[in-house]
Amino acid sequence: MTTLDNVVTPFTASPATPPVTRGSTLPAHRLSDLPDRVAVPTLPEQTRTPPPASTALEGFNGAPAAEAHGTLLGCLRSLRWAHRVAAHRPYPTLDALLAASDEAAYDLTAGDLTEALAAESLPSLPEDAYGAAHMALGAAHAAYEARFGHTFVICLDGVPPNETLDYVLEAIRSRLTNDPEEERVVTAEELRRLARERLAGFLRGGTVTSAAPPRGATGHHGSAAGR
Repeated sequence: MTTLDNVVTPFTASPATPPVTRGSTLPAHRLSDLPDRVAVPTLPEQTRTPPPASTALEGFNGAPAAEAHGTLLGCLRSLRWAHRVAAHRPYPTLDALLAASDEAAYDLTAGDLTEALAAESLPSLPEDAYGAAHMALGAAHAAYEARFGHTFVICLDGVPPNETLDYVLEAIRSRLTNDPEEERVVTAEELRRLARERLAGFLRGGTVTSAAPPRGATGHHGSAAGR
């Protein structure tokens, strides 16, 4: 053997490295269809996240009658209105429920209005509101109540909290010029709006403000009532 043979022979004698074989991720009957492709596994159907099992609307639809009535009376203290809205459950959508709320509110009698107004209260003023603000609101409301004999109500949906006082005072002074029948119509409309806004807030947020605690408490999306 030559010197060159001693150097070259070990390198030429090495066999080729066999390819690495990977286990398939596809069923055997599909392997022949994709001989040169990499199989990508698919997620089983059961691993997908299901939608939420319940919503506030579904909870309202399925609640016992007494519970549904309690929720509704927290939005408008009218037994007739609450019974009518609860009786037509289940509602397919929030819009359908709000439409039923409006329809029932349009049919409120004078007695229903009196009943509902008895649960309303003055809007809450900021804790740092100056004394003159309380006096101005109290005087304006006293004049309103003396003229119409019932609580002043107004929906403040969309009114910024820092504008609540001026908005309410302006509304009271403007409505003092109404005759009793005109004001009855306006009051009924404000109650309808209050009921709708409170009910929508409950279903979107999952809570409802009781009718007895200050209904007029104002928030960033709030409503108010005067007493």
